[in-house]
Amino acid sequence: MPHQPVPPAKRSFARALRREMTEAESKLWHELRDRRLDRIKFRRQVPIGKYVADFACVEAGLIVEIDGSQHADSDSDQARGAELRARGFRVLRFWNDDVLKELDSVCNTIIAYVRDTSLQPWR
Repeated sequence: MPHQPVPPAKRSFARALRREMTEAESKLWHELRDRRLDRIKFRRQVPIGKYVADFACVEAGLIVEIDGSQHADSDSDQARGAELRARGFRVLRFWNDDVLKELDSVCNTIIAYVRDTSLQPWR
């Protein structure tokens, strides 16, 4: 996945998202930052194309999205997922409640998807 220049407006938007993470994003970032999760490198609020991914492990081609209920069956999320997949990423989605209540399971799932690049997300 070749690096493409990020427009200044997109870069500023990603920075704002980093400062204003949701509770679930903040909790998961605490586990992912500094290679704390199984020595895997993640970045947060990463501009990719016209979107900003919540978390990305570029080496494994994996994006982790944390969604609230407003994302249930969202057409825009389907379009977003299709573009990110077209750019070579798998998109793994978790609900906010999953992160807040089942963090160990979420982390174990992420590790499995990073280690086995043949796994495909279920939603």
